Amino acid sequence: MAERRLRVLVGKPGLDGHDRGAKIIARAFRDAGFEVIYTGLHQTPEQIVAASIQEDVDLIALSILSGAHNTLLPAVYSNLKEKGAEDIMLMAGGVIPEDDIPGLKAAGIAEIFTPGTSTEVIVDWVRTNVHPRA
Repeated sequence: MAERRLRVLVGKPGLDGHDRGAKIIARAFRDAGFEVIYTGLHQTPEQIVAASIQEDVDLIALSILSGAHNTLLPAVYSNLKEKGAEDIMLMAGGVIPEDDIPGLKAAGIAEIFTPGTSTEVIVDWVRTNVHPRA
């Protein structure tokens, strides 16, 4: 039996109204052979986690440009833990200061990609680090 394709939820948490980056990474993931679910703009951490569980994803990839990363990313991870779904990996990209990255990783976010990171680098990281959940 063939291994199932990676399932990735791409989301835009909070009040950030710019989704070009999220659409670019969603397209790159699709082109890499991943199944992609895009939730659209203005999602709460609870909505993101609920959709992730419902869609049985392996990875949540969030795009954040609003400056709310220190609030929203830990809230998503905390909600995953509350729902018993901490085996869903969480990564993010966007305008996130380098100084904030160690704290976010300590809070459970697997990887953070900053502006200028190529889609190839992100796809390669996912292929190396994310595996279909049982």
